[in-house]
Amino acid sequence: MSQGDYSVLFVCLGNLCRSPTAHAIFQQKAAHSKLKVHIDSAGTSGFHVGSLPDKRTCEAGIKRGYDFTSQRSRAVAADDFERFDLILAMDQSNHADLLARCPEEFQHKVHLFLEYTGHEQKEVPDPYYGGRRGFDLVLDLVEQGCDKLIQQLRARKD
Repeated sequence: MSQGDYSVLFVCLGNLCRSPTAHAIFQQKAAHSKLKVHIDSAGTSGFHVGSLPDKRTCEAGIKRGYDFTSQRSRAVAADDFERFDLILAMDQSNHADLLARCPEEFQHKVHLFLEYTGHEQKEVPDPYYGGRRGFDLVLDLVEQGCDKLIQQLRARKD
C-alpha cells in the first residue's frame, strides 16, 4: 500500500471495543517509532457499521492518551484479504470467521493477534458485557501486543 511499508487490519466481532483499541494504540506506537504503516480495524459482523467505538473503550483509551475520533465501525470487506499484509483477529471465533471467508491464497495473512505477537495469552477477551476493568485489561494486552508487533515489523524492515 502506498501509505506505508506495511498494512495491518485488526478485527473483532463488532469493531466497537477490541479492534478499535488495537487500531488506536498501534497507530500511536507506529507513529512514535516512525514505522510507516497503514492501519485499519473492522468487525466480522456488520451490526454496527458507521458507529463510533464503544463509549467505555474511548473513556479507558483516552485516559492513556489514545485517539479514537477518526474511527467508525465497518465490516470486513472481501478485498481486505488482498489489501492488507496482516489481518489480526482478537479471538478464536473471529479468526475462524475470517479464515472461512478468506480466499486460500491469502490465508497466510490471517492470525490471532496475541498469538502472532508471541504473547502467552492467545485471545483478547471481549469486554463488551463486563465491567470497566475488562476495558483496562484489553488496553494492557493490546499495548503489549502492539509493542511486540512493532518490533517484529522493524526486524522485517532491517
